[in-house]
Amino acid sequence: MKLVRGLRSLISQNKTLSFSDVGCVATIGNFDGVHLGHKVIIEQVKDKARAFGVPSVVVVFEPQPQEYFRKTDAPARLMRFREKLVALQALNIDYLVCLAFNDELHEMPANQFIDQVLIAGLNIRHLVIGDDFRFGCDRAGDFALLSQAGKAPKEQAQGFSVESTRTIELEGDRVSSTRVRNALDDNEFQLAGRLLGHPYTISGCIVHGRKLGRQLGVPTANVSLGRKVLVLNGVYAVEAELESGSCWQGVANIGVRPTVDGVQPSLEVHLFDFKGSIYGEHLKVVFRHKIRNEQKFSNIDALKEQIFNDIKETKTYFDTLSSRNKN
Repeated sequence: MKLVRGLRSLISQNKTLSFSDVGCVATIGNFDGVHLGHKVIIEQVKDKARAFGVPSVVVVFEPQPQEYFRKTDAPARLMRFREKLVALQALNIDYLVCLAFNDELHEMPANQFIDQVLIAGLNIRHLVIGDDFRFGCDRAGDFALLSQAGKAPKEQAQGFSVESTRTIELEGDRVSSTRVRNALDDNEFQLAGRLLGHPYTISGCIVHGRKLGRQLGVPTANVSLGRKVLVLNGVYAVEAELESGSCWQGVANIGVRPTVDGVQPSLEVHLFDFKGSIYGEHLKVVFRHKIRNEQKFSNIDALKEQIFNDIKETKTYFDTLSSRNKN
């Protein structure tokens, strides 16, 4: 999968991209979480691309539109851009186009978006999009406008067709990023996993922290999140996988660490019975069960006592789970 970042790069590189002459089949969206519904849409795109004999393209935005409009009040992300890139790459898309959602794109009229992004940039042959999709200044562009524009090829050798995305349901309700977030918020990790098609994970590079955990006798692997709004907050029973492939059970705190006046969101994972240095390695953390909410303690001793209680409760959870699976 090739990554193209920015509208100017898309247009300037157009002649060197494989769809510059033959066109492409594309879809546009946030694809936050890359859940089962997203995977169905991507299969639509790939099926049509094979039928046309052209590349498949997914178009996303950074920041996501609601983050641009609502700032810190925007819904929490299920994954960072890097995690999204890896997930889409695993689905064998030919191109991922990432457009900066900024003032320029926000103020761009719908017809200009069609001309510059879809026609000049992508040389679109077929577009797979939700029938509630809105784009352009004041959200003036919609499915009907796209369908009409595709019938009027202008300078194109051919027009483009527009197809509505398929909807997938699970247990009677539509699969969506919002539903995944709600499941995580309700500690329904099994439901979240069914909606995603895999357990909910957060991954990232292990960085140096304040080493407070080591001073308390509970060393942690610190994963920098780079997120303003967290989809999870609190203490969790987790399973973690290192780059070597080794897997460990553990307890994780995700939040801002209010007892030590933390500000930047972080993920701290204590791996049971692990010894060694893993700074700089990539860690994948699978969330299994919520132990408690993050809270501020009156002093470090109270925090230390609670951490050991969290470890005990987490080990009890995994022991119970193991016994249940054996039976």
